[in-house]
Amino acid sequence: MAKRKIKLTISVVTMLVIILSVQSFTIYLIYEKTNQSLSALNQTEKLLNEKINLQNQDLQSKINTLSNSITATTEDFQEQLSEIKATASADFSGIIETETMGVVTIKTDVSQGTGFIITENGYIITNQHVIAGAESAGVFTYDTNSYTVTLIGTNRVMDLALLKIDDTNLHKLDLGDSDDVKIGEKAIAIGNPLGLAFTATEGIISARDREGANKLPFYFQIDVPLNPGNSGGPLINTKGEVIGINNFKVSGAEGLGFALEINPAIEAINQIALSKLNGTII
Repeated sequence: MAKRKIKLTISVVTMLVIILSVQSFTIYLIYEKTNQSLSALNQTEKLLNEKINLQNQDLQSKINTLSNSITATTEDFQEQLSEIKATASADFSGIIETETMGVVTIKTDVSQGTGFIITENGYIITNQHVIAGAESAGVFTYDTNSYTVTLIGTNRVMDLALLKIDDTNLHKLDLGDSDDVKIGEKAIAIGNPLGLAFTATEGIISARDREGANKLPFYFQIDVPLNPGNSGGPLINTKGEVIGINNFKVSGAEGLGFALEINPAIEAINQIALSKLNGTII
């Protein structure tokens, strides 16, 4: 009888061991499966986050591109609107407002004239006669800033001077192509006639390729009013481009002024730059 009880006890213990082993193995399997599932879930979450970040970056890039495009389109639209207004109705207000920022007053101890900025780092064109005989000179911009000025060089035949002021963020004027200018086109002169700073006058191109005092056929005849102080200032077309440099008027005559065409002026200025700076600037 005792032997039967011992055998029964051993069988029960064996069964319990087997049951515990099965349960332990089952728990282990569940644990491993859970870990695998969590690992897979974490990997999926990581991939989703990376994809979301890439999509956000792509979206931000597209937004930035669209914003820049809108800004560029708006600026281009404003330029086109100003050009249309100037061409259609002689309203140069948009062009004058912008281009005046690139015009300067030049005051010396003997005279006063006008110039205009051709590079953002401060190179300026004017007439040579504006600074002739001067011992001191200063430049004044539209925003009332004043600068000491350095004379880079001159071309007496073309009556041109290249000046330099020290700044790096100036409003430069765009230079056009004087070969494309047609007789009858509208144009404006911005300058300082009789000391009246940053005055704009309007007229048309009356003729082209006229001879100047230097006997060279490089001048526009214009009916734009010019007075002492206008010399060296820009003659601007309806696109806001400089097509000439206001030079002189016939004394005693009305509406008979002359501006040096910009193409030969550019060539002369680059010759000055080559000889004085060892390189062209425009």
